[in-house]
Parts: sequence; C-alpha cells; structure tokens
Amino acid sequence: MTTTISSPASPQPALQAIETGERVFGLPLEHGPLAPATARHAARPVLESWGLDEEQVYDVLLVISELVTNAVVHAQPPVVLHLHTTADTTGHVQVHVSDGGPQPTTTAPASWAADRPEDEHGRGTNIISILTDHAGTNSDTDGLIDHWATLDAA
Repeated sequence: MTTTISSPASPQPALQAIETGERVFGLPLEHGPLAPATARHAARPVLESWGLDEEQVYDVLLVISELVTNAVVHAQPPVVLHLHTTADTTGHVQVHVSDGGPQPTTTAPASWAADRPEDEHGRGTNIISILTDHAGTNSDTDGLIDHWATLDAA
C-alpha cells in the first residue's frame, strides 16, 4: 500500500511504496472557499504519479472540486479528501470527501457560494454522474459523512 497524508501547509506529499501496490492519498482541508483549489493542486501530482493521463487527471480533479465544494458549502467541518487506487488491472480511482454532516439550517451562516450567480449552482451532481462509474454517500458511527465516486483510470 502507498499511503500519503498531507496537511494544507504542505500540499506536496511524498509517496511511500509498500508491497501491496495500493496507493492512498489523504488531505485534511480548511473549511472555506480555498478548499477546492487546495485539493486540486495537491491531488494533481499524486494522480500524475499514479500514471493517469491528462484527460483522466482532469476528470478526477473536476470530481474532487465538486465534492469538496459541496462539503464546504453544505456541511460542517472537518473536510478531508482521500484518493485510492490499486496497481492491479481494475483501473479505477476512488475519490472520497468526508465531512462533518449537514450544517444546521437555523445556525448556518451565509455561504460564500451564495454570493455566486444562480446559474453557477446545481450542476455538481450531474457532472459527477456523467464522469464517474459509481458514486454514493455513506455515514459512519462518528457522524462523519463520506461522499465517494469511482472513476475509470485504465
């Protein structure tokens, strides 16, 4: 397994190879408007090192951007990006964005995204469904919500 954990202060992670051929990348993100860009900038060199071509990298980065944006706009912290692939012949990349669950509607402050024009909202789910093989949401016992998507990387 290759495991990489990075912090927002050090978005240039070093990969560590372990025998199984699995590759994992994790990045805690600040809960704010810079999170999608931070996630994309940190993920690009990782995806390239995993052998994805430019079109595949672009698609994965777009899915990352949509999932992270949704987490920042609609959910509570923490927000964490996880990427996973294996060196076998499955040829898939899994994108996971975990968050702290929905923001309470009674205490949620006005979102930075609310200031954007109306035509810039509401396309994320369609983009994700077009680019991915599978996508979904899971919750764990700690109250964290995991939004995930699987993309072809063969």
